[in-house]
Amino acid sequence: MKINGKNYRTIWHQWLTQNGAKNKALIVEYINQNKLPHQLLTEQAQSYQQIIHAISSMQVRGAPLIGASGAYGMALACAENPSDEALKQAAHELISARPTAVNLSWAVQRILQALLTQAESERFEYAVELCSQLCDEDVALNQAIGQHGLSLIQSLAKSKPFQPVHILTHCNAGWLATVDWGTALAPIYAAYDAGIDIHVWVDETRPRNQGAALTAWELAQHGVAHTVICDNAGGHLMQHGQVDMVIVGADRVSRHGDVCNKIGTYLKALAAHAHQIPFYAAVPSPTIDWQVEQPLKQIPIEMRSPDEVRWVSGIDRDGKLNSVNIMPEASPALNPAFDVTPAHLVTGIITERGVFAPSQLAAGYRESA
Repeated sequence: MKINGKNYRTIWHQWLTQNGAKNKALIVEYINQNKLPHQLLTEQAQSYQQIIHAISSMQVRGAPLIGASGAYGMALACAENPSDEALKQAAHELISARPTAVNLSWAVQRILQALLTQAESERFEYAVELCSQLCDEDVALNQAIGQHGLSLIQSLAKSKPFQPVHILTHCNAGWLATVDWGTALAPIYAAYDAGIDIHVWVDETRPRNQGAALTAWELAQHGVAHTVICDNAGGHLMQHGQVDMVIVGADRVSRHGDVCNKIGTYLKALAAHAHQIPFYAAVPSPTIDWQVEQPLKQIPIEMRSPDEVRWVSGIDRDGKLNSVNIMPEASPALNPAFDVTPAHLVTGIITERGVFAPSQLAAGYRESA
């Protein structure tokens, strides 16, 4: 995607050079999302421990991007020590950085298993090649999601001519959450580029405000009409006929179509169901966990620091980035990062292979294979 007219991905690599010759020093670069929307800052990682920090501190976030970052973490671990034992330990540490997004374990295990088939002397450069392939695949998957979701938006647009299609989204599932294009926002970008009149309601997404900070910033960069709303306003807008559809991303989807996504998604799905508003999750296939039968029991829900609830960051009147405490010091806070929306509240899962009703997800994947 473009920022001020310049093409960006969220993560990429380069080689340290000396006298114009490539050597074995790998640098992984990524956009530090904790600085957005106020500052566009890129960071560099030269060890897998730095990748772990980037993931756990949410400098990089979003299930597909976490997966790509974990893959690059394996490449950096390989540069440090390509032995079986060292790579297995690095994989364990990377996967433990954030437990809910299945893309992380999928990507790390994919790289690990491929490396174990190679001689130690060949592993490092092979790992970098695998990371590039994985990133390119992510971009292609998300572009396909955009096209399948576009058809849904086109149908809504035809049903209400001369009026904008109002779409509500929760958290950030745009290109910042992936290598490029995004999941939930990919259909929105495709619709905008196709000339469809659309408007996006952007949930602020407490406590980290990924909607207000990231989704709104992305949409503004692309020129998409949008309005940021507080998390509790969605149901009110649905009551008054101001929401035509809901599209969210996901960190894990069960084989039956249950959607684990940012905390607060479940409440949006309940409100959408009550008002007969279609509710979709847009996910690439690595986000589907085919082993999950009982999502409330089997999907680990990450519990993050209560300080994310207590403290809010922003630009003060002097133009400086500061954090302020909004709670009484003695009050405890609870900070579950995700919730699970049961499949019966989900209209469809938008994937790179098409749009499937939750009950048809597994069969649809088999048929399209």
